[in-house]
Amino acid sequence: MKSMKRYVPLLIIGAISLMVWISGVHHYFSFEQLRLHHEDLETYINLYPVTSFALYMGVYIALVGLSIPGATFMTLTGGFLFGQMVGTGLVVISATIGATLLFISAKLASEGFLSRKAGPWFEKMKRGFQEDAFSYLLTLRLIPIFPFVAINLVAALFQIPLWTFVVTTFVGIIPGSFVYVSIGNAFKDLILTPNLTPTIVLEPKFMIALVGLGILSLLPVLYKRLHNR
Repeated sequence: MKSMKRYVPLLIIGAISLMVWISGVHHYFSFEQLRLHHEDLETYINLYPVTSFALYMGVYIALVGLSIPGATFMTLTGGFLFGQMVGTGLVVISATIGATLLFISAKLASEGFLSRKAGPWFEKMKRGFQEDAFSYLLTLRLIPIFPFVAINLVAALFQIPLWTFVVTTFVGIIPGSFVYVSIGNAFKDLILTPNLTPTIVLEPKFMIALVGLGILSLLPVLYKRLHNR
């Protein structure tokens, strides 16, 4: 009975995630909704900034923790609603908390599972990964090669120490979060400015978004070249 209790958090996450999928709530996460309601949202944020931060972070943490698609949209929304610096801070903290909740649940459920099935070779591989877990995880976070959720689950499977997971996640997602928040911040002008001109792309916020996205796109290619060498 005690062994079954460790599966409870992961089962709860799975059940809630399934209910959200069935309800279709995630379909309301769109820039069209932001465009239609941006004035009301900005008014609310100006009146109740702390509550707005808490609500935004709560939704973001839930999406990441439940592995529900929408985290990228929420990152862009962070830049749209809160600007570059505040938006990046909220995204990094929320994503780290959400990923950590999923990690803890998956780690608890998977403890000893593969070692019982695979035997000594798995233990040897796990020790090898754990010896350099910090570098491995930090690289995976910095370079967007694998899905965010997959990294959370793999880290749990190998029973990576919690503190290592939290630090590498927090530090590793800062560059990517900064870039995507900058895109959301720039996109706000695109959909709210009535008379757009080509020179708008020369403004600092657009340059940051374009350059950052270009660098982020090149990182996997650069990593693969260096790895092959």
